[in-house]
Amino acid sequence: MTYPRSSLVPPGAPGLYHCVSRCVRRAYLCGEDRHSGQSFAHRRQWVEDRLQTLADTFAVSLWAYAVMGNHLHVVVQVLPEVSAVWSDREVAERWAQLFPRQDLNPDVYVEVLSARADRIALLRARLADLSWFMRCLSEPIARRANREDGCTGRFWEGRFRCQALLDDTAVVAAMAYVDLNPVRAEMCDTLEASDHTSAKLRLQEIERAPRLAHVALGAISGIRGRAVLRMSQSEYLGLLDFTGRQIRAGKPGAISGPTPAVLSRMGRKSAQWQNQVLATGSGFHRAIGEVDSLIEKAKAMGQSWLRGIGVARRLAVDGR
Repeated sequence: MTYPRSSLVPPGAPGLYHCVSRCVRRAYLCGEDRHSGQSFAHRRQWVEDRLQTLADTFAVSLWAYAVMGNHLHVVVQVLPEVSAVWSDREVAERWAQLFPRQDLNPDVYVEVLSARADRIALLRARLADLSWFMRCLSEPIARRANREDGCTGRFWEGRFRCQALLDDTAVVAAMAYVDLNPVRAEMCDTLEASDHTSAKLRLQEIERAPRLAHVALGAISGIRGRAVLRMSQSEYLGLLDFTGRQIRAGKPGAISGPTPAVLSRMGRKSAQWQNQVLATGSGFHRAIGEVDSLIEKAKAMGQSWLRGIGVARRLAVDGR
């Protein structure tokens, strides 16, 4: 059954979400066409560049992303309280960057928008809206890819998959799941080789400025300094490395080195953590969190239950 997005993502409310968009014409759209041998891997950079542009334009924090051959993962936080304090002119300028008018000078277009209070109120809401963020990501990529292919039609599936992240542990698990996508898919063996992921971007930033390794883990782009999680950047990257060695396909149990101390602070054991990260993709459904959080979310959505409550109960038992 298809549910209205608004039941999971209430309009005008802040929240943190894991979103997945998939291509409809198989991997060659962003990867390599097995029939012709032609590579379309350069499109992954299109998506990554567009993500960075949107993170700088919308009232969002971008926590993690991974651009794969035929799908895209994003962990994004919407912050309507940020767009609420933008001036009318700032709202107009940001919208004009996304949707420029070819028939108007940019400054004139901004002036026209700024003078329309009803329009500004609508655009202010859109600039803190998850569906508009994903729409502004997918549509330009689809048009550009279709021009390159000389065809028309859909590039992405009609609806993106979305999971609400209800607590800090759910956020970190979703981030790890996203950042480790290339490792799980056996596209690479190390985080350094995980192209088009937020993990590699974090590593590159630390290489340029080593002091960032000890900064508290936060958004990789967009609005910074909000909802900072209780670990440093280096602790998160160490946790990623440890988790990747646990879940790498074909190497069960091939774990070396001590268990990261941050797991104890999170109240998680190694096997429990591994199961939680993997459950992001196959165990939980519309929301991820502790049992009580999932029950409350179900009530807020007008439902008696949510798929994943049983998984959360098993994870709680594993931690005892």
